[in-house]
Amino acid sequence: MKTSAVFSAFLLLLSLASAATTSSSSSSGSEKKTYPSTFRPPQVFKNANLVHVISLEKNYVKESINVLVENIDKSPQNEYYVPFTADQLSRVGGVEVKDRKDSSVGPFVAETVELEKSDTHYLRIRLPKALAPGAQQTLGINYYLLKAYTPRPASIKQEETQYLSYSFSAYCPSAYVTSKQKTDIKFPGTSIAEFTKLPGTGDIPEFPVQQGSKLTYGPFDEKPAGATHPVTVRYEFNKPVTHVSRLERDVEVSHWGGNVAFEERYTLHHRGANLSALFNRVKWQQSQFYQPTTWALKDLRFPLRAGSADAYYYDVIGNVSTSRFRSGKREALLEIRPRYPVFGGWKYPFTIGWNSDAKNFLRKTATGGYILNVPFLEGPRQAEGVEYAEVQVRVILPEGADNVKFHTTIPTQSIISAGIQIHRTFLDTIGRTALVIQARNLVDEFRDRELIVSYDYPLTASLRKPLVVFTSALAVFGVAWIVGRVELKFDVAAKK
Repeated sequence: MKTSAVFSAFLLLLSLASAATTSSSSSSGSEKKTYPSTFRPPQVFKNANLVHVISLEKNYVKESINVLVENIDKSPQNEYYVPFTADQLSRVGGVEVKDRKDSSVGPFVAETVELEKSDTHYLRIRLPKALAPGAQQTLGINYYLLKAYTPRPASIKQEETQYLSYSFSAYCPSAYVTSKQKTDIKFPGTSIAEFTKLPGTGDIPEFPVQQGSKLTYGPFDEKPAGATHPVTVRYEFNKPVTHVSRLERDVEVSHWGGNVAFEERYTLHHRGANLSALFNRVKWQQSQFYQPTTWALKDLRFPLRAGSADAYYYDVIGNVSTSRFRSGKREALLEIRPRYPVFGGWKYPFTIGWNSDAKNFLRKTATGGYILNVPFLEGPRQAEGVEYAEVQVRVILPEGADNVKFHTTIPTQSIISAGIQIHRTFLDTIGRTALVIQARNLVDEFRDRELIVSYDYPLTASLRKPLVVFTSALAVFGVAWIVGRVELKFDVAAKK
């Protein structure tokens, strides 16, 4: 009787102490600039020489614009504009600008400029130092385009080869006159099925010129601002086109446990060609005996920090046993295999998680505060690459942490918002402080970019949980003692 009373009281106390709701505070990100539709960038620059490099080697597009900019105005200028369509701008991410000749120059700030009721928008680049009249500077503008490819044919058999198509402009879109330019396109292999041909100039009878796995359009003579010439290429890409529509990454810090817990929830899509017939598992198993190259996604590899432990992997059905985890002093690797091969048009949501020693990421400052240094993005490392449309990183700090600040080496143009929320769990009183950062249009080339979080954690806050546990235990035993003293016997003699 007494044991049952103690157990019931303990469960009641736990149910009252636990909470699963999260209250959020407002957070704001970088605001977009909106200009009227009549806006045109001032013609204060000229592109003396421009090389446009388009890399199609992975399942996202990486573009680099290396341009020698000359100030043709009579006054110093520090704003350079790059045009994009509205659709392109919604899929552009990871914008980074640097001086090609001097890496110490910077930082360069890139801001989005949208025009009202117009399909043409701009990326405004602010030069760290205004360019004097007649002066030149070599800019390196790098960015990524997500959801860029179209599979052609759109549907194929599971044993057939996948081809992707990409459309772009042979002339690099520019808001300024370009004196000389060329466009290089890099492919994952030499199997280029189709490409648009253009009349050549000088000694080159026809564009593009193919050299192995590269096509070159140009060099072209002077082109006016806004000049474009649409071209299309179609090439073999017999690999998965892996797209993560949303990644939710939680980093939970425990001072008392000396642990940092990681959990990542993926909503993964294959954006390649669809199957033209029903999936044949027998044929798939037979083909895997010869280990052929396939465009289906059949496994993922997650390199983790050395010392990671307790890895787990599950999907919407439950725990998945087709995984392998190796951890050592120098490296850790989690290899997972989905329940089924993921073909084009298919979706596979799943969750992974692991623990790590806090000393690998957390240190105490001389002033008594704490600094946490964790990767902003980890995720799988695949030869064909992985793109992320939306990323939410939530850093859950100990209860009572305040004065939270953060810095990340992820391009600021990709950060949508950042703010503080309250995360409540078992035995919390006021709830844990959680830093929530929303980002978009990232790729796996940003793996291991740093997220540095500084915060204060006073002694009174660190003692709050032990006091709550101690008080709760006393309350449990007190309730159990009171319940145990209750007399529940029937007085049979009095009844007679």
